[in-house]
Amino acid sequence: MSTDSSDIPDDVAERVRNVRVEDEMEQSYIDYAMSVIAGRALPDVRDGLKPVHRRILYAMHRSGITSGASHRKSSNIVGDTMGDFHPHGDQSIYDALARMAQDFSMRYPLIDGQGNFGSVDGDPPAAMRYTEARMAPIAEELLADIDMDTVDWQSNYDDRLQEPEVLPSAFPNLLVNGSSGIAVGMSTNIPPHNLGEVIDATVELIENPDATVEDLMEHVKGPDFPTGANIVGRNAVHAAYKTGRGRIRVRAEYEVEEREGKADRIIITELPFQTNKARMVEKIANSVNEGTIDGIRDLRDESDRDGIRIVVELKRNAMAEVVKNQLLESYLEKTFGVINLALVDGEPQVLTLKETLQHYLDHRKEVVTRRSEYELGEAQDRAHILEGRLRALEHVDDVVDIIQNSEDRDEAKAELMDAYDFSEEQVEHIVRMQLGSLTSLEAAEIKDEYDDVTDRIERLEEILGDESELLEVIEDELLEVKDEYDDDRRTSFIENTDEVTREDLIAEEDVVVVLTEQDYVKRMPVAQFDAQNRGGKGIIGGDIKEGDRVSKVFRANTHDHLLCFTNHGQVYRLKAYEIPEMSRTARGKSAINLLDLDDGEELTAVVNTDDFEDDESLSMVTRHGYVKRTAAEEFDNILSTGIIAASLNDGDELVDVQVTDGTKDLLLATAHGMAIRFDESEAREMGRNARGVRGVKLEGDDEVVGMVAADSENGDEDLLTVTERGYGKRTPISEYRKQSRNGKGLVDIKTGDRNGSVTSAKAVGPDDELIIMSQDGQIMRIRSADISEVGRNTMGVKVMELEATDSVASVDVLPAKVAESESDADEPEAEN
Repeated sequence: MSTDSSDIPDDVAERVRNVRVEDEMEQSYIDYAMSVIAGRALPDVRDGLKPVHRRILYAMHRSGITSGASHRKSSNIVGDTMGDFHPHGDQSIYDALARMAQDFSMRYPLIDGQGNFGSVDGDPPAAMRYTEARMAPIAEELLADIDMDTVDWQSNYDDRLQEPEVLPSAFPNLLVNGSSGIAVGMSTNIPPHNLGEVIDATVELIENPDATVEDLMEHVKGPDFPTGANIVGRNAVHAAYKTGRGRIRVRAEYEVEEREGKADRIIITELPFQTNKARMVEKIANSVNEGTIDGIRDLRDESDRDGIRIVVELKRNAMAEVVKNQLLESYLEKTFGVINLALVDGEPQVLTLKETLQHYLDHRKEVVTRRSEYELGEAQDRAHILEGRLRALEHVDDVVDIIQNSEDRDEAKAELMDAYDFSEEQVEHIVRMQLGSLTSLEAAEIKDEYDDVTDRIERLEEILGDESELLEVIEDELLEVKDEYDDDRRTSFIENTDEVTREDLIAEEDVVVVLTEQDYVKRMPVAQFDAQNRGGKGIIGGDIKEGDRVSKVFRANTHDHLLCFTNHGQVYRLKAYEIPEMSRTARGKSAINLLDLDDGEELTAVVNTDDFEDDESLSMVTRHGYVKRTAAEEFDNILSTGIIAASLNDGDELVDVQVTDGTKDLLLATAHGMAIRFDESEAREMGRNARGVRGVKLEGDDEVVGMVAADSENGDEDLLTVTERGYGKRTPISEYRKQSRNGKGLVDIKTGDRNGSVTSAKAVGPDDELIIMSQDGQIMRIRSADISEVGRNTMGVKVMELEATDSVASVDVLPAKVAESESDADEPEAEN
């Protein structure tokens, strides 16, 4: 449609402003953010309410849906709130109303609900047309005296009505019921507290304005959650009260029930705040089915309207302490992150316990002051009227004559004002007095009322003129609320002692860990394998799935914390006892349950973090011969998804990792039987993302298969080399002269049709033992001394007898001290 140019105002061009789009977007976003912060997501420090909760309660107050009235349909309350005060979706209003009615969400529910308002199982409330509600008695304390000009008012969204900016709040609701919400760039998470404790702390602050947070914590012991449970330790609570932030551990209430002649069971009766009971039970059941938690025979939810009762039946041979700690680690303990963020004068602030109570006290001072001023004005007006009536009674005959002799009421009022100096308000009441009020009894009642009013005026003036009197009123009213609504504490404290953990309950023993190419993993006690003579076939070490092959075997202790390096250059942290223990003939469990491995990613090196010293490094070598060192401290914090240990070229893989201290020589062994030895300082220390420098010059399709960190002063260690066809030899490391890195190296062992390629290279002592495993799952433990010590460039001897289609997969060293501790093992297994 065309527009006539004559319709366009002449000053349009003058009113158009050029604005940079980024400036406009910045300001618009700030406006939006502040709107969310102040108008939706954060509570006010004075009444502890967000706008939606405040508007719901005021709409109910305005409609008379108080605790003494009958319940009203929730849809009616939601409609009134939305139509008059809260111009947002009805569902968001109903969700807020429903939460205020949930005794598992609110420590002191503000809504008395009738119908289904949800459950701890995560069940949603019934539709608003099916539920009914009214204000809870304690909610009326938030609105008490709101009609006495105690708070400021603002226009509603369409300027049709007035709504309170804040409620008078006769108790510190922010701490009592807590709050949670996510704004733009910030969030709040305030735990609920016991009303009696909070009021006692407020009274303490009234009587002792210089009270410290520690003084207030003599009253406020800590959060008091509606679902009970236990807070572990007090330090985190103290930190939260002193700084406004903290992380509080909340543990379920349970007991281990020992039954004579029957298996033990664990009874859970209270859950951490905001725990979904049904989902938790389902997750426990899934963990049992997946084998993550062992020892549970049955799981039942016997909860009813009287409380929570979850029964965990244990197997007869299960250790109750182990199962209990597994449940605690994953399901029965939860961290509540305290962020005591609230609006102070419209601005978000993180508050300490004292600051929170002080802001509330300042609010109550204003409320009681404004209420007293309002009541004083009312009382003074009433006293003025009563003074006129009493003076009229003193001259009752003359007053009656003046009224009778006047032609109309206006003339009577004018005559009375001239005769007795009455005010207009006084004569208005006098001319309206009934004859019955002229009796002696009525006159006495007016006199008594006048005396009461004057006493009230005197008291109100005293309150307004003396802050100590004002504070006394606030204190008395707080104590009245406490007397009416205080109840017993629900959440208990348990000391943060070094309780028995799952790690403490697992026997400390050396184990053999086996991994396959398809990422199956398991651990077996080293004691299951007796040392055999070299040249044997060993025993079955695993039922390998068809098409799968063993890729790695290594020794660890169940209490070791391991760094697991993969061929892709990633590193993961793993506790050895988390690897499932299985029998020799078991296939193992998928490693995806333990490590977040990608397709084609497999472990190639494992380092025990207990061996780390402050000045040590991790020296790494890749299949293409690149070497680098990285400070061990860079691997202190490892994500569950792993971190990069080394950057790799396309087609390259990480092969081996050794712990070094700057004094070692690195000896690299290749698949074609070459070896090079050089000082580790030739590979300078680099960051985790670096590729490294070339350590050995490879010929043809040769590749690095392993690395040894040897003493530079030629100790008594030998280089053990094992080939894929089961041959091997020991050669003193001193026979490998030191060279510069990136050389070809020296011939270590002859490879060919008999030996095959080199599979493993390890540093061994004369008293060490070896764990050798084949790709088809045969495992063998032998003494290193049984392998002949020969020079370089030799063929070696038969170490392990293999089937024609089998080959050596991996070799690990059992140090002498470990081998000695295993000397009292069980009877040897029969050879296959």
